[in-house]
Amino acid sequence: MECLLLMGASTHELSKYLFHVAAPEAKEVLLVGDFTNWSQQAIPMLRQPSGIWTALVPLSPGPHRYRFIVDGQCLHPPQSISQVPDPLGAEDLVREAA
Repeated sequence: MECLLLMGASTHELSKYLFHVAAPEAKEVLLVGDFTNWSQQAIPMLRQPSGIWTALVPLSPGPHRYRFIVDGQCLHPPQSISQVPDPLGAEDLVREAA
């Protein structure tokens, strides 16, 4: 579960990043983070035939905290993904946008 830079910088200093997560049994996957005001503007992800869910998201430069919500539950990613503690004691994923 990592995010890949898909396109270079566009107008307004935003770059588009492809977020993806493996959740083949999921019925719904949402992407939330500081760039969506967390759950207020969740981004529905699209299921690919492989069971990978994807979303292309424009991000401003800098670090962004985010989470995947799978069927209403926060997904706990592998330890290999960059994470930081949130104020409530859970872990947020972090993506550095260029």
